Amino acid sequence: MSAANATANPARGEAAVRINGEPLVLRPSFAALVAAEGEIGPLFALVERAAEGRLGLGELVALFWHCLRERPEGLTRDAFGEGVVRGGLAAASPALRVLLGQILAGR
Repeated sequence: MSAANATANPARGEAAVRINGEPLVLRPSFAALVAAEGEIGPLFALVERAAEGRLGLGELVALFWHCLRERPEGLTRDAFGEGVVRGGLAAASPALRVLLGQILAGR
């Protein structure tokens, strides 16, 4: 993925997260959020759990995975999850904040 393709567009509600040193763009499209909701349950409940500090790592990875704008060739979900953990939750928090804001506000 080129650096130009790895730039998040805030006007589209996108956020970037660095996985294994590579910036990846998260886009909370309708299809992505429906897929995430199908796996982890209602998104409003997810936002409530996050606000209460009860968001699970698996939920965070699932949300991010479904919202990936492009998946690098060969990237598996397990490797993606490991990359999130390696990068640290503090590094993932800004992207999570953007996605949660989009879930609540829409665009």
